[in-house]
Amino acid sequence: MSIIIITFLILLIVGVPIAFVLGLSSIFYILVSENFSFLINVPQRMIAAANNFSLMAIPFFVLAGELMNNGGITGRLTNFARSLVAHFRGGLAYVNILVSMFLSSIVGSANAVAAIQSSSMVPEMKKDGYSNEYSSAVTAASSIMGPIIPPSMVFIVYGVAAGTSIGALFLAGIVPGILLGIAFMVISYFYAKKKNYPTKVRSSINDMLKSFIIASPALTIPVLIIVGIVTGSFTPTEAGAMGSLIAFILGMFIYRDLKWNHLPGIFMRTGLITATIMIIVATANIFGWTLTMERIPQMIAETLLALSENPLVILLIINLLLLLVGMFLEPFAAIIILVPVLLPIIEQLGIDPVHFGVIVTLNLVIGLITPPIGIVLFVVSGATKVSVSQLSSAVVPFIIASVIVLLFVTYIPEIVLYLPQKFLN
Repeated sequence: MSIIIITFLILLIVGVPIAFVLGLSSIFYILVSENFSFLINVPQRMIAAANNFSLMAIPFFVLAGELMNNGGITGRLTNFARSLVAHFRGGLAYVNILVSMFLSSIVGSANAVAAIQSSSMVPEMKKDGYSNEYSSAVTAASSIMGPIIPPSMVFIVYGVAAGTSIGALFLAGIVPGILLGIAFMVISYFYAKKKNYPTKVRSSINDMLKSFIIASPALTIPVLIIVGIVTGSFTPTEAGAMGSLIAFILGMFIYRDLKWNHLPGIFMRTGLITATIMIIVATANIFGWTLTMERIPQMIAETLLALSENPLVILLIINLLLLLVGMFLEPFAAIIILVPVLLPIIEQLGIDPVHFGVIVTLNLVIGLITPPIGIVLFVVSGATKVSVSQLSSAVVPFIIASVIVLLFVTYIPEIVLYLPQKFLN
């Protein structure tokens, strides 16, 4: 087992993409262990991992996000958020967080939200006197709401790995996502008060109403997705297709910012993002298979249960493990590898798999902004030109706030399970 771990770490340190790290580590293990007959199973297992109907939802949600980003949706959401909160001290930070919440309910990806906000909100904040480090930290932190607020591609992958209702996971993520947004606003409030950041003129009721009417068609998309899934009108895959269709109609015919010549680039980016996710899913399945051959899942389960049989203690240990893993692995890869390992323990302790899905996802997305190698930190740093070390320091208060929300979600399951139990039972 030491062979696969050493190979994995070396490849990760030298900067090999995570999909290839997982695949190459697994193949190297098979070769060194001289189990050559297993090589024929590698392509079969990769195809089996990707050949799942629920995963078809991913390209549709990616496409919906691309269509919205190119269809003028982001600017209209920003104007609506400005009309609501920009008049508070440090209001642009609140606008940043609020727009990220709106985008998260449409795009569903932390990296995508971080990239959009880095190019749109950070320059606006800098113009108003906010430091580049703080503006970038707010952007990085608020982007992690993307995989929590539905629709979420991470929830789709977890639902497939755990055999759990994706609709229930979508509903379960709503309250934790809102709690994250509130926690980040509290941090921003104290920071703005300390730095005495400027205020804006309060928007009139008419301006608020006008901006809401303009943005409301975009806001209907996540509502339609959730209502459709909850009522059983369509599956998550069909919901993604409906979201893409509505985003196309809005951008092309209502807002008219989307042009026909934009479509080839949109389809190309959708294909690339989808392919990246699916390759990670496929190679992570191979990596998980090699761990199973070494009985690693059983060893982890026995070790955890030997430490304690108290669900509260086990959840604390799992949280620490997932926070660490989230710093190094993409959420998709981590879920494919770890969920089959941890789920039997969770079921044995009587913990709801939907509740556990939110815990897993929240841990892993916090890892995306955790120094030294949180992926979102590099996305934001590249766009805003603030150094990773400065950004890492500025984002610490937001990480602490995220962990506090995580603890509430972990130990008060009703926060997560209330909506699924109310609407799906």
